Amino acid sequence: MDLISLGIILVDMFPVEVGKHLVEVSSFTPKPGGATANVAVAARRMGSQTAFIGKVGRDLFGNWLRDVLVHEGVDTSGMIFDNEARTSLTFIGMPDEHHAEFVFYRNPGADMRLSQEDLNLELLKNTKALHIDSVSFTSPSYKQATLKAIEVVRKSGGFISYDVNYRPTMWDSPEIAISAAKVIIPLSDVIKLNDIELELITGLSDPMAGGEKILEMGGHCCLVTLGEKGSYYITHRHHGFVPAFQVKTIDSIGCGDAYLGAMLHQLLQFDSLETGLQKENLEAVLKFSAAAAALTATKRGALPAIPYRQEVDDFLNSFNEKEDL
Repeated sequence: MDLISLGIILVDMFPVEVGKHLVEVSSFTPKPGGATANVAVAARRMGSQTAFIGKVGRDLFGNWLRDVLVHEGVDTSGMIFDNEARTSLTFIGMPDEHHAEFVFYRNPGADMRLSQEDLNLELLKNTKALHIDSVSFTSPSYKQATLKAIEVVRKSGGFISYDVNYRPTMWDSPEIAISAAKVIIPLSDVIKLNDIELELITGLSDPMAGGEKILEMGGHCCLVTLGEKGSYYITHRHHGFVPAFQVKTIDSIGCGDAYLGAMLHQLLQFDSLETGLQKENLEAVLKFSAAAAALTATKRGALPAIPYRQEVDDFLNSFNEKEDL
C-alpha cells in the first residue's frame, strides 16, 4: 500500500447558495467528504494505491460513503461500522467562494468512536505513508487509535503526513486543539497547516519564521498554505515559495485536501522521503499539488471536485505552453 489515511469520513451538507451565512441557507445537498478521506481519494486519483481507516455509522450514509470509496478504488478493509452512533455530518455555509462556515453533528459521531481494537494492523504494517489530521484527537479512544497507528507505521519504515486542519467547533477551546497539535508534530515527517493555524500554534504570522518554529518541534518539512496566494515550504536545508495558479474559484472547500493528496502521491514516487524533499524535487511536487488544488476550486463540492491525474497533467501542459509564448 502506498498511502493510508486515518480519520474522518462524513457527509458534507453543501449549501445550494453561495453568498449567504449558514443560518440563511435555504437548503443543502449531501456530498461525500471528510479531510482525510478526501486525501485518500485525491492520491488515488493521481495513481497511488490508497486505503482509508475510520468509522461510520451502520446507516444509509455510512453505507453510501463506503460505496463511494470502493467506487474510487480506495481500500476499505480498515473501515468500521458502528452500531451505536450515526455517521457524522457537517452543515456548510459559504458567505463567499473563499470562506466557509462549518457546524459538525458528531456528539459523538461514529468517527469519534474509533479505537485501537478497530485498527487493521497488517494494513498499517504494509504502507509507505500514513496521513492523519488533528480531528482524530477529539476523543480519547480516537486519539489512542491514532497514536497506535503512527507507532506501527513508523516501526515499519513508513513516514507520517499531518494536516493540522483546525476546526474550532470541534474543540472545547483553542488551547486544547493547540495541545493536540503539539503532541502530533514531533511524531510527524511532513506537516501542513494554513496561516491561521500557524499563528495559533507558534504565535508567528510570518510563514518562514513560523515554519522554522514548527520544525523545531519536529518533522522534516513544513508546508504553510495561503489559499489563492500560494504556499511556503520549509525544511532543515532550504525553504521557498510556490505560487498558486489563478483560476475562477467556484468553491475552495477541499482544495487543501487535493493539494495534500497530490503532494503525497508525488513524494511517494521517489526512492525515499529525503530525496523527494530535495529543493528541486520538492518545488516540482508542490507545483503539481498547486495545480490539483486550483482545479478543485473550479468545481462544487470537496471530494467530487478533486481532479484526476490526466486533468492535472493537461492543466500544467497548457500553463507551460502559455509561458513559452
